Amino acid sequence: MSGVEGDDKEILALPLTDKHGFIRKDEEITEENQPPKGLSADVVLRRERKWLEMIDHWNSYMAGKFDIIKRRCRKGIPDSLRGRVWKHLCGAYFHMHIGKNKNVFDIVSQQSADPKYVDEIVKDLDRQFPEHELFSRQTPYGSRGKEDLFILLKSYTVLHPDDGYCQAQAPIAAVLLMYMPLKDAFYCFVQICHKYLPGYFTRDMEQIKIDGEVLKYIMKAKCPKIHFHMKKHLVEPSMYLIQWFMCVFCRTLPWPSVLRIWDMFFCEGIKVLFKVALVIISETFGNKKALDECPDQGSILMKLKELPKELLSEDVLIKKVLDTNLDEYDLERAHYRIIKNRKLRSDTYA
Repeated sequence: MSGVEGDDKEILALPLTDKHGFIRKDEEITEENQPPKGLSADVVLRRERKWLEMIDHWNSYMAGKFDIIKRRCRKGIPDSLRGRVWKHLCGAYFHMHIGKNKNVFDIVSQQSADPKYVDEIVKDLDRQFPEHELFSRQTPYGSRGKEDLFILLKSYTVLHPDDGYCQAQAPIAAVLLMYMPLKDAFYCFVQICHKYLPGYFTRDMEQIKIDGEVLKYIMKAKCPKIHFHMKKHLVEPSMYLIQWFMCVFCRTLPWPSVLRIWDMFFCEGIKVLFKVALVIISETFGNKKALDECPDQGSILMKLKELPKELLSEDVLIKKVLDTNLDEYDLERAHYRIIKNRKLRSDTYA
């Protein structure tokens, strides 16, 4: 009997977590566990069945019914299936089971990495979502979560020794590990670095610089007053965009909003990140009063760090993102002009 009591005490000693695995106080748990507005258990079950049917016929849907996939991603992927769907959306499933790279993880995970990258990764492990049960010192899973995170990041540096390790990669890898096993997370991580954010995690981070200029170009067209206000006070996208884009907003938004953005990001690509950025900027500085309250560079950047909670909530933010008109043509045109201008400047000073 005493043994049972001891076990009960151990169970009771574990910290309380919300439905996403984050350690919360009692009052926060009560609020977090409320079912999403408008989503009954029957609706969730129906959505799960629809997604399971799509997973079973994935190639058919991707080839001829992609609009259905996109529409359902925009509604939100059921949490119980999120990891499986992300793996299919980004192409990781193909590389794990069908393509020529299916043995890559088994090889690189067993190899030693450059000691300087290992040291950098180890220093960052404790900084990745310490309030989540997978990485927290307060739970029995924390050490295993950090071990998996280390293996994933170390393995990527073995795969790409010239690029090495970038700090912004750690939170992305950590999010993936919350929703899937290590090997699955590695292949999804590689897809993000190769397919979704190519050039972001290289030493010169050239692509994120280009995308910052692309955002300026789009802002000039869609919210010119804000664009000129920021230009006047020498606010460059690099001052705020790096954390937003390189971490896919997982360090910026409330968790329910993060998951919805990631669902769409895996389906529609980087366009989603630009739309989120436009919504945040246009809603934060969308009237004269807001601009007048930020008369210099410091106040503008502070405003972008202390974003209004009501804007970032899942219901509000996702609706505004979906209502934002920004298509691939807008991005391609902006990207073409930026590359052309950079080349002209380069040729001028060559």
